[in-house]
Amino acid sequence: MTIPIALTIAGSDSSGGAGIQADLKTFAALGVYGASVITALTAQNTQGVTGIHQVPADFVTAQMDSVFGDLDVKAVKIGMVAEAAVIEAIAAGLARWSPGHVVLDPVMVATSGDRLLASDAVEALRRTLIPRAQLITPNLPEAAALLDEPVAVSESDIAQQGRQLLALGCAAVLIKGGHEQGAESIDYLVTRDDELVLHAPRIITKNTHGTGCTLSSAIAAGFAKGESMEAAVRGAKAYITAAIAAADRLSVGRGHGPVHHFHELDRD
Repeated sequence: MTIPIALTIAGSDSSGGAGIQADLKTFAALGVYGASVITALTAQNTQGVTGIHQVPADFVTAQMDSVFGDLDVKAVKIGMVAEAAVIEAIAAGLARWSPGHVVLDPVMVATSGDRLLASDAVEALRRTLIPRAQLITPNLPEAAALLDEPVAVSESDIAQQGRQLLALGCAAVLIKGGHEQGAESIDYLVTRDDELVLHAPRIITKNTHGTGCTLSSAIAAGFAKGESMEAAVRGAKAYITAAIAAADRLSVGRGHGPVHHFHELDRD
């Protein structure tokens, strides 16, 4: 049996609900073998982040070269990258190894509200990583921050920001609408040829820790299995919706608990 392999390049979440841990759980749940490159260690739990320890850029490079030098990586998901030097190292590694699919989740703020990306790293993200991504997955505030614009409030404004992000060099943009209000959670997939609106029921729960990490890694898992852009995004949207719907079955922590990555194994 040959299993598809996906690589996550992201920060570690000591509470297990987001970051590297959420990505590896998602890969496993979706039948993909997960490898990892850790960019930062965080001291965090469901109530917030209390500390961040950055991994040196040269060691990020060493991790990437070790993984790509041995494993047949089909897709890469990039999450928390908080320093410009690490961003440059990742971009150089991607140029060196040329993976077929790259999903970039521009993680700037945790669910708890803690800022995770230094302001001086945003330009490096725009300049070096976004042009190497097949898909970027910002939420509404992150899309606005990347463009130095106010948060979009109408569907036409969201589509316009998506087109502006495409101009930075990525192939497609998925703007996540979880920060909107209303009965539905609506995401917007903008490509150079089309705009697709994806609807799902909005689930009322405080247990949403790691939703963005999980969605982007689910898309990367789809790419690793050979799925098209639309199929990977639709499948990931369905997966994260079900994981959020099942989150209250878990009882983890006293704050924003994690989504239920293995909900398919816990139907009872």
